[in-house]
Amino acid sequence: MRIKAFLVCWIFVLAVALNAQVAKTNDFFLESKLMGRRIPYRVIFPSDYQTSEKRYPVIYLLHGLSGNYKNWTEKTKLTKYATEYNFLIITVEGENGWYSDSKTKPNSLYESYIIQELIPEIDKKFRTITDRNHRVIAGLSMGGYGAIKFGLKYPEKFVLVGSFSGALAATSIKEGTTLEWITKTIYDAFGPEGSESRKENDIFQIVRSLSDEQVKKLPFIYLDCGTEDFLFKDNQDFMKLLVEKRIKHEYRQKPGAHTWDYWENQIQEFLRLAKKFIEKPIL
Repeated sequence: MRIKAFLVCWIFVLAVALNAQVAKTNDFFLESKLMGRRIPYRVIFPSDYQTSEKRYPVIYLLHGLSGNYKNWTEKTKLTKYATEYNFLIITVEGENGWYSDSKTKPNSLYESYIIQELIPEIDKKFRTITDRNHRVIAGLSMGGYGAIKFGLKYPEKFVLVGSFSGALAATSIKEGTTLEWITKTIYDAFGPEGSESRKENDIFQIVRSLSDEQVKKLPFIYLDCGTEDFLFKDNQDFMKLLVEKRIKHEYRQKPGAHTWDYWENQIQEFLRLAKKFIEKPIL
């Protein structure tokens, strides 16, 4: 009887210990004044968030086209990986808005929403470290484009920005060159081909226009792309432009396609890199 009681107690203690080491996730909604509607986001809390009074660095993760804010936790083991790091991780909702302020849809202002509403909301609602050196943003495909654009346009906000298989040349996509529903999202976000709004959101153009002083203020840029990815050439071209402009960055390419198997591996690589930057920015 004593042995049985001991085993029950031991199992209970082990379960509690293991549970304490698991990162917790919760969904929240932000009442966006800019867009006039509720926008969801998901928070992955550090395993010791509830038992400490510490403040934490923040990583924002952006999903791809046709995805949503749940993708990162439902299609990868991100929650498991997060237990190794003391980050507050926010998975952001961006619909199919290209993380931009739409020129055709007044309730799709995702660039302003993230910069003006979401980041201040996170810093106010949770125990974050609010300075630039403890804030990171990254994303896959459409989200990679968004993360890089935010780093270029708002360098004072982020120490590190990352793109996995980024759709970096999105603003250059022409009608008839890809699926019709994709070109519609691009038109909705950026306006017609050749428009000023397309140029303003073209990250190749943004990089080319940077002065030497502006380059010095940029966050570190991380890029990776699979060699079998249909966006591989665009990523190589962008990397070459970063080299030309002497912008600090890291570029990786490895076998892989535009798939969750590839991003499963790369998010682990990026979390390790983010940890290094947050501990000691390499700038």
